[in-house]
Amino acid sequence: MFTGIIEEVGEIVEAEEGLLRIAAPTILEDAQLGDSIAINGVDLTVTLIQGGEFLANLMPETYRRSNLGELKIGDRVNLERSVRPLDRLSGHIVRGVVEGRGAFRSSRPESDALVVTYDAPKDLLRHMIVKGPICIDGVSLTIIEKDERGFAVSLVQYTQEHTNLLDRRPGDAVNLETDILARYVDELLEMKLDQLLNERLAARGSNEGDAR
Repeated sequence: MFTGIIEEVGEIVEAEEGLLRIAAPTILEDAQLGDSIAINGVDLTVTLIQGGEFLANLMPETYRRSNLGELKIGDRVNLERSVRPLDRLSGHIVRGVVEGRGAFRSSRPESDALVVTYDAPKDLLRHMIVKGPICIDGVSLTIIEKDERGFAVSLVQYTQEHTNLLDRRPGDAVNLETDILARYVDELLEMKLDQLLNERLAARGSNEGDAR
């Protein structure tokens, strides 16, 4: 589990089919083989540590759902180690399981902050609400606007300076993970509605049979 509070912006030093090698001296200070590290919000396992670099392997499903397949040498990536039981949960509950990709749409200044708008798939938008959480490339943020195409967040100066979010240009893909609590509630409500509908249909069929 993660919080969406980025600890370090690493750099891609190798990007081959099925693997990434990333320079990240800070988060590797106490890292071990098998540790989980979120890379642009994707939970991957450390398979090799060498100097200030680590290696992570990728599955086909990871390429399908995230922007990691588009990374190239020199690209910057957001990094976060998994939380420990005694850590503060400063962001929100992030599983590191990216649901899909959105796209950078536009940005506009607002005082010292920057309002950034992203396009998102409709199946992900249904789990987003204004003032609710969203994880973008591993960064825990709050949705401040939403329309039929996507949503907007506000980036304070610290977030601008300590993540890779401003590296994006219009049309660039971003990894999205919506609130797990909203997804559970939606799934449970859908199951309950299906159950009630089936019960009503069964009762109607029984009543029609008795009438005959």
